[in-house]
Amino acid sequence: MACCHHYATAEGGDAVFSVDVSAISFGPGALAEVGASARELGMRRAAVFTDPQIAELPFLQTVLASCRAAGVEVALFSESRVEPTDASFQAAAAFAQEAFSASGGVDGFISVGGGSVIDTAKAANLYATYPAEFLDYVNAPLGAGRPVPGALKPHIACPTTAGTGSECTGIAIFDLKAQGVKTGIAHRALRPARAVIDPTVMASLPQSVVAAAGFDVLSHALESFTAIPHSRRAAAASPGARPMSQGANPWSDVGCREALRLTGRYLQRAVADAGDIEARENMMFAATLAGIAFGNAGVHIPHGMSYSVAGLVRDFYPPGYPDDHPMCPHGMSVIVNAPAAFRFTASACPQRHIEGAELLGAEVRGATAEDAGEVIAARLTELMRATAMPNGVGGVGYGEADIDALAAGASAQQRLLGNAPCDVGEAELRDLYRAAMRYW
Repeated sequence: MACCHHYATAEGGDAVFSVDVSAISFGPGALAEVGASARELGMRRAAVFTDPQIAELPFLQTVLASCRAAGVEVALFSESRVEPTDASFQAAAAFAQEAFSASGGVDGFISVGGGSVIDTAKAANLYATYPAEFLDYVNAPLGAGRPVPGALKPHIACPTTAGTGSECTGIAIFDLKAQGVKTGIAHRALRPARAVIDPTVMASLPQSVVAAAGFDVLSHALESFTAIPHSRRAAAASPGARPMSQGANPWSDVGCREALRLTGRYLQRAVADAGDIEARENMMFAATLAGIAFGNAGVHIPHGMSYSVAGLVRDFYPPGYPDDHPMCPHGMSVIVNAPAAFRFTASACPQRHIEGAELLGAEVRGATAEDAGEVIAARLTELMRATAMPNGVGGVGYGEADIDALAAGASAQQRLLGNAPCDVGEAELRDLYRAAMRYW
């Protein structure tokens, strides 16, 4: 087993790690198989979720036709919000509760879209199956963190971007508007039963979307690879009590390494040329690998910082995204923090940061442990500049006056911050946002 010393069990640590994975179908034309997969999962009446943009594209029609050919009735919800909110999750849940109410209700869910759509379907499935006050299931301390009471209905997730990996995770993220911060719901029961990944969907994506989603892939893999080792976490009281974000482990390392290698090789090509089928298909595969990895290891500081960057955004309208409301797309809100965050965490596991940089294409010959932070930060910054990402947190509209609010929002993300390889408190978060304001 690679890097065994990294997983030496600390006193009271958990010597066991767990692996949960969705069933996966991957390859050109896979969307035409959704109907048959739905029937195999027992679906007869499916709620199909998408967003207004995807609703106009042929991918959705392929899925709907496949379902109808397989004898699966569909009720379509096409109002999923890009960067969902508590209100949009609740609207989706209300739709799921009402769909097919005269004939027995929905018995399955299908999502066709990016991570926002997939997360919306997860939430709709949860609240329609086990109705509750909205904050009951939301991660503590912003919500009660109540566990999902039981099994959910089968969900087939069909991603149309190469980024979030949501098709392979039990996590649903949203903006909690009243508090101006992103948070989420995390439970194994939310993990889709099947992921159907058709890389031909990538051909229509604008450059900015490919770039932002690609940096989400990168961040998932690098954060999981550098997370606290599972063996340093307190041993779980029972198998069911072991968290999904259990820390880095030998299983997640396999997906992280290959996702980082593919991203280093193909991200710039995928952004630069929509006709580069090889590059875009490999980024789709990298997204799946990273999703499987972080779904079993968890992410840490860059994602924790991203939630307030996205939640407090005022007047930033990224190209290639809906312009009906200001937003900072998820992958973008993560990567603007990443160089500063990984410079900070490098001393906790320098060799992993150096290896991550090398997998991403950096020249690391002669790099020492003391160089690790600068090596990884420099490669991340180089990739950001090459793909027209904003120049740090300041590039999406923030300044010195926003640092306290940003740090307070990030400090609430204890599920993520506790997965970091070193301690980080609100004072450190303020310093990190200050360091992340500008990189070049």
